[in-house]
Amino acid sequence: MFKGPIPALVTPFTPEGGVDKKAFLELAAWTIGQGVGGIVPCGTTGESPTLSHDEHHLVVELAVEAAKGKVPVIAGAGSNSTAEAIELTRHAKKAGADAVLIVTPYYNKPTQEGLYLHYKAINDAVEIPVIIYNIPGRCVIDMSVETMARLSLLPNIAGVKDATNDLGRVLKTKRACKDGFCLLTGEDGTQLPFLAQGGGGCISVTANVAPKLLSDMHAAFAKGDIVSAMSINERLMPLHEALFIETNPAPIKYAVSLLGKGRPDVRLPLAPISEGAKEKVKAAMAHAGLI
Repeated sequence: MFKGPIPALVTPFTPEGGVDKKAFLELAAWTIGQGVGGIVPCGTTGESPTLSHDEHHLVVELAVEAAKGKVPVIAGAGSNSTAEAIELTRHAKKAGADAVLIVTPYYNKPTQEGLYLHYKAINDAVEIPVIIYNIPGRCVIDMSVETMARLSLLPNIAGVKDATNDLGRVLKTKRACKDGFCLLTGEDGTQLPFLAQGGGGCISVTANVAPKLLSDMHAAFAKGDIVSAMSINERLMPLHEALFIETNPAPIKYAVSLLGKGRPDVRLPLAPISEGAKEKVKAAMAHAGLI
């Protein structure tokens, strides 16, 4: 259903601190033109925790406008409030998004049954494909393969963005879930081995600045040109690492600014990256041939 590199787009801000609509549209259009498999507005990389509801709605609408039906839009619509997640999902469908990305509820720490009921409520409320976002490092909870398999039987639960960094889980999930369940990694550095284990693509931070290279890597793998895919992967690995040297999305917003595609500003409580981190990001961008 969804495949290839799919940038989790940053949300550029104006000097006054609002959403920079022009910069967002240009960034989205540029990545699409570089061959990505879709775009994700309002994910963690898009600073969804600090966007107001009006801003969140706006960014999803801008993404649909930029995509123009050329690639799917997977709109971030998660919340640790089920009612809020349903509202954001309803808006995404109304705006024309092709799917939603729903993060496991953070802070509340629901049980596996609570996770099941959360996603079932969204499945029952809105007819739109739902991608589960499992990221224990940020949310503290980890959805089990068994719970995911149970959810995969629901008609609108379409796949997972797996950010567990557990490559053994890919095949376990594939075997446990329904046929056609979409497997996407949320860890840039695992893209190639994830594909080798049966995954379909990556919701990617790095694709904000290296969409063409990642598109080429996925295409090479699909054609069986493993040597070329590995070469690109090795070229990008220092960048994958540098973009998480401090809390995402501060490093990627700085990297985007090096390409002249948006300001590096992030909203509090995130802070701009340190001078030392800037040098490492800049060096990694240069190593990849992007600057």
